[in-house]
Amino acid sequence: MTVTAIPHPAGRPGYSETLPCEPRSAAVARRLVRTALGAWGHEGLADDGALIVTELVANATEHSGSRLIRVVISRSPEGFVRLGVVDRSRIIPVIRTDSNGDQTRGRGLLMVDALTDRWGTDLYRWGKQVWGELKCEVRP
Repeated sequence: MTVTAIPHPAGRPGYSETLPCEPRSAAVARRLVRTALGAWGHEGLADDGALIVTELVANATEHSGSRLIRVVISRSPEGFVRLGVVDRSRIIPVIRTDSNGDQTRGRGLLMVDALTDRWGTDLYRWGKQVWGELKCEVRP
């Protein structure tokens, strides 16, 4: 995981939508991810992308205390698709390492870590973006 204090430069092609910070927003976020990946010809990443954004929305809903979130999907020149959720909290998420077998919650970032090539948190003065990146397939 990486944490950066400087936002990424503007101008990358992407999709974004502001949503209520509530669990049902995950369905809209999944549709947005599928739309972006389909438009970019990366349908093969759609299932993993949908799971990742679902977990990121769930974390924001559970822990941020925000009224709204922003879901952001962008491409980088390095060949990654970035899926991010922006909220108003500056608390950096951490992977839970406790192994309490009775707990059914709190393992979302383990899934994000397993599914992404890299993930992290960008801090802003007013909040943060938690993101995960998937490497795009190489096209001939």
